[in-house]
Amino acid sequence: MHNPLYDVVNKKYARSNEVDFEIGDTVVVTIRIVEGGKERLQDFEGTVIARKGRGLDEMFTVRRIVANEGVERTFPLHSPRLVSIKTVRSGKVRRCKLYFLRDRVGKARRLRERRISAAARAAAAQARAAKARALREAQEAVEAAKADQPAASESKMAGSPT
Repeated sequence: MHNPLYDVVNKKYARSNEVDFEIGDTVVVTIRIVEGGKERLQDFEGTVIARKGRGLDEMFTVRRIVANEGVERTFPLHSPRLVSIKTVRSGKVRRCKLYFLRDRVGKARRLRERRISAAARAAAAQARAAKARALREAQEAVEAAKADQPAASESKMAGSPT
C-alpha cells in the first residue's frame, strides 16, 4: 500500500544532504529567520534530547541552558528554514529519549563524550550508506516482482481450460 505520489512529494521536499547526528550529540542548528523584509541566520546550540517521526515528518528536539533556565526547541528535520546542522561533540547515551536531563542540575547535566576516531566514523558512514543502498535495491526488487506477478497470473489464466 505504497502510494507513488508519496515518493514524488518526498523527493521534492526532503533534504538533499544527509544529516549525521544522534541522540546525545551537541549540535549547532543554523536557522533562517525572516523578519519583515529582512532575512538573517541564527544559531541554536544545545544537546539533542529526542528524535521522532519518519520521512518528511521527522523532528528533533534540542535543549540548552540560558541564564540557568532550560530552553527546548523542536525542529522539523526537512524544513527549508534549517540551513545547517553541525555536530560539535558526541555524547555517550544508552537511551533514545533524554528527558531525564530536564531534572538534572549543574555538572550532572553533562553527558560523557563518545570518542570515535575519524577512520571509525568514516567506516560507520560507509556502512550506513551500504545498508541504505541494499534496502533501496531490495525495495526495487520487491516492486519489480509485484509488477511481474499480475502479468504471470494473467498468462496462467489464459492457458487454463474453462
